[in-house]
Amino acid sequence: MKNSLIRFLARSSSRTVDNPASTLRFYCSQLPPSSCSPPPNSKLFVAGLSWSVDEKSLKDAFSSYGHVSEVRIMYDKDTGRSRGFGFVQFSKEDEARCGKDAMDGKALLGRPLRISFALGKVRGAPVVVPRLP
Repeated sequence: MKNSLIRFLARSSSRTVDNPASTLRFYCSQLPPSSCSPPPNSKLFVAGLSWSVDEKSLKDAFSSYGHVSEVRIMYDKDTGRSRGFGFVQFSKEDEARCGKDAMDGKALLGRPLRISFALGKVRGAPVVVPRLP
Protein backbone atom coordinates (compact mmCIF):
# COMPACT_ATOMS: atom_id res chain seq x y z
CA MET A 1 0.00 0.00 0.00
CA LYS A 2 2.79 2.43 0.94
CA ASN A 3 4.74 1.80 -2.29
CA SER A 4 1.67 2.27 -4.47
CA LEU A 5 0.92 5.54 -2.67
CA ILE A 6 4.47 6.76 -3.27
CA ARG A 7 4.29 5.82 -6.97
CA PHE A 8 1.00 7.69 -7.28
CA LEU A 9 2.51 10.76 -5.64
CA ALA A 10 5.65 10.60 -7.76
CA ARG A 11 3.55 11.43 -10.82
CA SER A 12 2.69 14.88 -9.53
CA SER A 13 5.18 17.69 -9.05
CA SER A 14 4.26 18.42 -5.44
CA ARG A 15 1.43 17.00 -3.42
CA THR A 16 0.53 16.80 0.27
CA VAL A 17 -0.61 13.51 1.77
CA ASP A 18 -2.73 13.52 4.90
CA ASN A 19 -1.56 10.81 7.23
CA PRO A 20 -3.07 10.44 10.71
CA ALA A 21 0.41 10.39 12.24
CA SER A 22 1.87 13.27 10.29
CA THR A 23 1.66 15.23 7.07
CA LEU A 24 4.25 14.26 4.47
CA ARG A 25 5.16 16.49 1.57
CA PHE A 26 6.67 14.92 -1.53
CA TYR A 27 8.68 16.94 -4.03
CA CYS A 28 9.31 15.32 -7.37
CA SER A 29 10.81 17.05 -10.34
CA GLN A 30 9.36 16.19 -13.72
CA LEU A 31 11.96 18.14 -15.69
CA PRO A 32 14.37 16.22 -17.91
CA PRO A 33 17.98 16.38 -16.73
CA SER A 34 20.04 19.13 -18.32
CA SER A 35 22.98 18.28 -20.54
CA CYS A 36 25.37 19.71 -17.93
CA SER A 37 24.27 17.51 -15.04
CA PRO A 38 25.35 13.90 -14.63
CA PRO A 39 22.84 11.34 -15.86
CA PRO A 40 20.42 10.45 -13.09
CA ASN A 41 20.53 6.99 -11.67
CA SER A 42 19.10 5.33 -8.61
CA LYS A 43 22.14 6.01 -6.38
CA LEU A 44 22.44 9.25 -4.42
CA PHE A 45 25.57 10.83 -2.97
CA VAL A 46 24.73 12.30 0.46
CA ALA A 47 27.17 14.82 1.97
CA GLY A 48 27.07 16.80 5.19
CA LEU A 49 26.32 13.85 7.47
CA SER A 50 26.76 14.25 11.20
CA TRP A 51 29.21 11.89 12.89
CA SER A 52 26.31 10.38 14.83
CA VAL A 53 24.39 9.29 11.70
CA ASP A 54 24.43 5.54 11.11
CA GLU A 55 23.09 3.39 8.26
CA LYS A 56 19.76 2.75 9.98
CA SER A 57 18.98 6.42 10.62
CA LEU A 58 19.98 7.35 7.05
CA LYS A 59 17.80 4.58 5.63
CA ASP A 60 14.87 5.67 7.81
CA ALA A 61 15.23 9.26 6.59
CA PHE A 62 15.03 8.25 2.91
CA SER A 63 12.66 5.26 3.09
CA SER A 64 9.52 7.42 2.91
CA TYR A 65 10.43 8.30 -0.71
CA GLY A 66 10.75 4.75 -1.99
CA HIS A 67 12.37 1.37 -1.43
CA VAL A 68 15.96 1.86 -0.24
CA SER A 69 17.97 -1.15 -1.33
CA GLU A 70 21.37 -0.17 0.12
CA VAL A 71 22.89 2.46 2.40
CA ARG A 72 26.65 2.96 2.81
CA ILE A 73 28.38 5.49 5.02
CA MET A 74 32.09 5.99 4.46
CA TYR A 75 34.23 5.70 7.61
CA ASP A 76 37.81 6.79 8.29
CA LYS A 77 40.00 3.69 8.45
CA ASP A 78 42.22 5.09 11.23
CA THR A 79 39.64 6.58 13.61
CA GLY A 80 36.55 4.58 12.62
CA ARG A 81 34.56 7.81 12.60
CA SER A 82 32.23 8.80 9.78
CA ARG A 83 33.84 10.87 7.00
CA GLY A 84 30.61 12.85 6.65
CA PHE A 85 29.27 11.36 3.44
CA GLY A 86 27.59 8.24 2.16
CA PHE A 87 25.44 6.70 -0.55
CA VAL A 88 21.77 5.76 -0.68
CA GLN A 89 20.68 3.28 -3.37
CA PHE A 90 17.01 3.22 -4.37
CA SER A 91 15.38 0.43 -6.36
CA LYS A 92 14.00 2.88 -8.98
CA GLU A 93 15.31 6.07 -10.56
CA ASP A 94 12.12 8.08 -9.97
CA GLU A 95 12.20 7.22 -6.26
CA ALA A 96 15.79 8.45 -6.10
CA ARG A 97 14.77 11.71 -7.81
CA CYS A 98 11.95 12.22 -5.30
CA GLY A 99 14.31 11.54 -2.40
CA LYS A 100 16.90 13.95 -3.78
CA ASP A 101 14.37 16.73 -4.38
CA ALA A 102 12.81 16.34 -0.94
CA MET A 103 15.93 15.90 1.21
CA ASP A 104 18.46 18.22 -0.46
CA GLY A 105 19.10 21.06 2.01
CA LYS A 106 17.07 19.48 4.83
CA ALA A 107 18.69 18.97 8.23
CA LEU A 108 19.40 15.49 9.55
CA LEU A 109 20.55 15.38 13.17
CA GLY A 110 21.40 19.07 13.10
CA ARG A 111 23.34 19.25 9.81
CA PRO A 112 22.01 20.23 6.38
CA LEU A 113 22.35 17.54 3.72
CA ARG A 114 23.79 18.14 0.25
CA ILE A 115 22.52 15.53 -2.16
CA SER A 116 23.39 14.77 -5.77
CA PHE A 117 23.23 11.77 -8.07
CA ALA A 118 26.27 9.56 -7.57
CA LEU A 119 28.85 9.33 -10.34
CA GLY A 120 29.82 5.89 -11.57
CA LYS A 121 33.05 4.28 -10.45
CA VAL A 122 35.95 4.90 -12.78
CA ARG A 123 39.11 2.82 -12.43
CA GLY A 124 42.33 4.04 -14.01
CA ALA A 125 40.89 6.99 -15.92
CA PRO A 126 40.47 10.63 -14.97
CA VAL A 127 37.09 11.56 -13.56
CA VAL A 128 35.36 14.41 -15.37
CA VAL A 129 32.94 16.24 -13.08
CA PRO A 130 30.30 18.20 -14.99
CA ARG A 131 30.01 21.90 -14.24
CA LEU A 132 26.74 23.33 -13.04
CA PRO A 133 25.19 26.13 -15.11
